[in-house]
Amino acid sequence: MKYYIIAGEASGDLHGSNLIKALKKNDSQANIRCWGGDLMQNAGGILAKHYKELAFMGFIEVLTNITTIFKNIAFCKEDIKAFKPDLLIFIDYSGFNLRIAKWAKSENFKTSYYIAPQIWASREGRIEKIKSNINEMYVTLPFEKAFYENKHNFPVNFVGHPLIDAIENYPKVNATAFKQKHNLDSKKPIIALLPGSRKQEVSKMLTVMLSVAKNYTDYQFIIAGAPSLELDFYAPFLKQSGVQLIANKTYDLLQVSHAALVTSGTATLETALFKVPQVVCYKGNWISYQIAKRIITLKYISLVNLIMDKEVVKELIQDDLNKENLTLELDKILNSEKRQILLSNYKKLEQKLGGKGASEKTATLMIASLKQ
Repeated sequence: MKYYIIAGEASGDLHGSNLIKALKKNDSQANIRCWGGDLMQNAGGILAKHYKELAFMGFIEVLTNITTIFKNIAFCKEDIKAFKPDLLIFIDYSGFNLRIAKWAKSENFKTSYYIAPQIWASREGRIEKIKSNINEMYVTLPFEKAFYENKHNFPVNFVGHPLIDAIENYPKVNATAFKQKHNLDSKKPIIALLPGSRKQEVSKMLTVMLSVAKNYTDYQFIIAGAPSLELDFYAPFLKQSGVQLIANKTYDLLQVSHAALVTSGTATLETALFKVPQVVCYKGNWISYQIAKRIITLKYISLVNLIMDKEVVKELIQDDLNKENLTLELDKILNSEKRQILLSNYKKLEQKLGGKGASEKTATLMIASLKQ
């Protein structure tokens, strides 16, 4: 069978790579073309476009790059037509993917969605586009099945979350060896900084994260460099703060970290599954934030809190994200009772996510659907 997969960012590249491995395992004739990154390519996908060319976030950023986005859409349609896939698979990246899905349905391509659009957070009206243009949906968050089936009468498959497998299968790291390899202080615990994967968000997040570093001389702060960004981009932050960066080793870093400051997104869930106490941070473009605040109706922004339906990790958003508040919340998770409560809740979170085998389940269901 021929599969065409579209993922638009680093997290999609991770999940796409594991799905590609599962598809190839269960379909020996699988021919896979994709939009994604190095992980999907290394897993055996033929890369049509790298997500580094697609990373626009926020309303203002999208508007200023609208010409590029439209060119990408046109290229994508032509590329799909030329490849003629048996199945078109969308991974998250809903703004782009739902546009392609509408076109693909009109061209009689079979469509599926893995890592569903977060319409439960905003733009719930998009359910009509999903119902009209998506043949099969594979959801990864426990509350999504009820949302789609009970509220919107749209049957979906709950497959569990692929991060459980990705993290369990990731090579284990020895803390002493890790610190030696990267010339870190062997005695100081690590506080990881995960400022995001896009230039716009990293620029906003990293400055405020670094502002607290000088207050904690008994710890060492390490920036997790994103694979989507060049090392030169981080240079001004490193020069100003004296903090070290370790690129493309986020999972290694989280395994040896005592705590973390994390930009809202998939990284909050990854940090929780590595059992690292965290403070969730978010600060966006002012206009983008004002617009988002009016269309997003959720109580929380982090996946950890959304899945648990309560405040497990502290969220510092927009004006609340400042040096004073960040210091206060970091203090709580370094040594106090709050830290133990947090770790206990992380165990419950993992149980709610549905266990192992998400990629395998999804691939098996996709292949069975095609055979029907």
